[in-house]
Amino acid sequence: MTVPSASGDPAALRSALERVDYTVDGVEDLLGPLAAAALHREQTVPADRVLARHAADPRAALARLFLLGREVTRGAIDAALPGVGTSGAQALGLVEAAGSGAADAVRALCDLRPYAATDAGGPVQWWLASDLGELATGRRLAADHVLGAGGASTTLAQVTVRTPVSRVLDLGTGCGIQALHAARHAEAVVATDVSQRALGFTRFNAALNAPGADLDLRAGSMLDPVRDDRFDLVVSNPPFVITPHAGAAGAVVSETLGAFEYRDGGRAGDDLVRDLITGVGEVLSPGGVAQMLVNWERRLGEPWTDRVGAWLDASGLDGWVIERELLDPAEYAETWIRDGGTTPDREPEAWAAAYGAWLDDFASRDVEGVGFGLVTLRRPAADDRPTLRRLEEHHGALRQPLGGHVAASLAAHDWLAVRSDAELATERLVVAGDVTEERYLTPGASDPNVVIVRQGDGLGRGVQASTGLAAFVGVCDGELTVGQILGALGALLEVPADDLAAELLPVVRDLVRDGFLAPAPAG
Repeated sequence: MTVPSASGDPAALRSALERVDYTVDGVEDLLGPLAAAALHREQTVPADRVLARHAADPRAALARLFLLGREVTRGAIDAALPGVGTSGAQALGLVEAAGSGAADAVRALCDLRPYAATDAGGPVQWWLASDLGELATGRRLAADHVLGAGGASTTLAQVTVRTPVSRVLDLGTGCGIQALHAARHAEAVVATDVSQRALGFTRFNAALNAPGADLDLRAGSMLDPVRDDRFDLVVSNPPFVITPHAGAAGAVVSETLGAFEYRDGGRAGDDLVRDLITGVGEVLSPGGVAQMLVNWERRLGEPWTDRVGAWLDASGLDGWVIERELLDPAEYAETWIRDGGTTPDREPEAWAAAYGAWLDDFASRDVEGVGFGLVTLRRPAADDRPTLRRLEEHHGALRQPLGGHVAASLAAHDWLAVRSDAELATERLVVAGDVTEERYLTPGASDPNVVIVRQGDGLGRGVQASTGLAAFVGVCDGELTVGQILGALGALLEVPADDLAAELLPVVRDLVRDGFLAPAPAG
């Protein structure tokens, strides 16, 4: 398989794609909701029917060529890419043509699809080249397959802190999507990957979408290419899939499925993730942040928070881990066997063999589940000791983009860390604009049984509030200090102020850290 070349005219291609509205909204508008939804499920029949009806539309020609892997005539591509045409697309390594006539067939050499997302820095609209998938080729993925931007890529981009910084590392760049997002708020970006093909796609995608970016591409495994460097931000969607590698189970999976560079790190269990968490601090500048999406094993008789928490302790970094999803061993095996292109219908023997090998591998380590989630790490400034160690489960919906919330929560933690309870009592707080209060009453009752304070942004947390806490939050408008509010509530509720402070201040700290409350603006 070839890799697109940035030596052609990416700027002309970008202009052509914009001109014909080959964008996420443009393609979905052409397809309509039914065909678009089916295509997201990798079902092509509705899309083929719609695109055939709109054959004269440039978007239809490009979608058939690059999204569905269909042959399209040279004349149709010449019209669909004004100023570029088939010849220009050939020069960029995107297509190959059977001949020079208008009726001759043109075939895509890669996937080129529109991409749209909103991160903490605002909306983006790009085009990403990657290898054609199984949907377009009808074949199992190659070992060196380069993925486009999937759900995990978009999630990581949206949860990443977007504070302007000097240097960013995109570790395991793939097609370069994290590097593109980082280039919007960093002076320089280093992107690494073990795959030379992935680096080639990244080079092309950068030329197409961010031609002025300072992007340094380096080949190598994990931290090896950057051990002498320091970064303000590290982002990584590493090859975290827990695939059998050792013993009979590993041999079965190797023989039936093979290995994929984009997902299989070549390590037993979740060792790769452990080593990345414990080792990434060596390339972080003081105050630098690392964010990654990873898997970890839940083992029988060992709370996952103890196991992953030990990695945080060994890292010497501030750490915040959010488990977003939990799969049992069977679900996990099914997910990743299908991901490689093997199904029980097409290859029943290979499916059964790989499935059994995965279960045997998990059983050898007493794995009862696999967690998937977000890890945020931060190197303490100067020689300070870590002050943040937080591991939690949040399997519900996120209010994306989350990057701004993560940055605000880290800042709030720092604000709280240097204030004793006595000092906190002298501060004035305000309720965040997205916070609401829910009250639940038994029919006929005058007072609520349950009061929940809920945030509409961030993680959408809900906190069940006592009468005192609900009243405290309701009074936080920046006029009174925390101590003054506690004193007034103590008198109203006929509770000693010290007792009320002992009850509420720890919860108030949590509410500040999680964004329900914030320090009142100065002045």
